[in-house]
Amino acid sequence: MIYALGFLAFAVALPRPTSNTPTDAVIVLTGGPGRIARGVEVVEKGLAKEMFVSGVDPEVKPQEFAAEFNVSPRLMQCCVTLGYLAVDTRSNAGEVAQWLEEHDFSSVRLVTTDWHMARAGSEFSEALPENLQVVKDAVRSQPELKTLFLEYNKLIAAAISQGLPG
Repeated sequence: MIYALGFLAFAVALPRPTSNTPTDAVIVLTGGPGRIARGVEVVEKGLAKEMFVSGVDPEVKPQEFAAEFNVSPRLMQCCVTLGYLAVDTRSNAGEVAQWLEEHDFSSVRLVTTDWHMARAGSEFSEALPENLQVVKDAVRSQPELKTLFLEYNKLIAAAISQGLPG
């Protein structure tokens, strides 16, 4: 019963896009439509100075990325960093933490799909410095029940693994 109620709460209370809150950087996790476009929009509006895209396929070259997502050469040069190390949400958090060690940011905007935000936020809260403000900016979607069910179970598994001593 608790599991079913938890799933229902998860499914009906998906996070929403955030307002125009400025942050030092925007972190975009690959894997869903609209995520990269949202990150680019944030930088173009001046709501973040830099964008880090975590989980880019190692075969993708910066110029291919720019062409695919309509990112101007100027924006790619000044403000976009592609991360090639992550293969899942947990390694996204590690890759971003590593990138953040090289920067003096006090706030970041995390961009991912609405159904993925709870788990991404949980993984990032474990990996990132406590004093870093993380603004969650969910990209709206219309997920299938199967997607929600799978993600809810991954969220539970992540919560259990984070609770284990390691």
